[in-house]
Amino acid sequence: MSSTLAGVFGIAALFVAVLALVFAIQAHRDRTAPSAAPAAPTPAPEPDPQPEPKPGTVKSELRRLTKDIDTTRGALRDTIQHLAIVRYDAFGDTGGKLSWSLALLDDHGDGVVLTSINSRADARTYAKEVRTFTSESKLSPEEEEALETLRKEATPTDPLL
Repeated sequence: MSSTLAGVFGIAALFVAVLALVFAIQAHRDRTAPSAAPAAPTPAPEPDPQPEPKPGTVKSELRRLTKDIDTTRGALRDTIQHLAIVRYDAFGDTGGKLSWSLALLDDHGDGVVLTSINSRADARTYAKEVRTFTSESKLSPEEEEALETLRKEATPTDPLL
């Protein structure tokens, strides 16, 4: 097998492993989140000042779609949708910036930082959990840079804050 083909298989395997890790962290977070902090009580819906339009009319469909959009926006806040990557040369004898740190976060600054350190002989991959832009694990300068990039991109009106 050629070294190029072996490299392609290696990258594909790394990609599959990263996806599995992201899904595992998301499942772990979903499993532990309700017991970690009780959900805030949902405020009672305000009474609608306008009467409910007749079913099948444009107004009733617009109201239904508005409610669906609000529900979807709430669900999206908990999905991993913000990312920043920092590429670098981890060792002086390699080039091409093949090492990288990738931050994957949701709107709350929760998620994971993935790092792959590549040398001439091998590659090592690490994953560290992130909560509100911080990690209990010691982060490398490149991992900190990836988190800081997302922290800076979050504006005061951005739900990421």
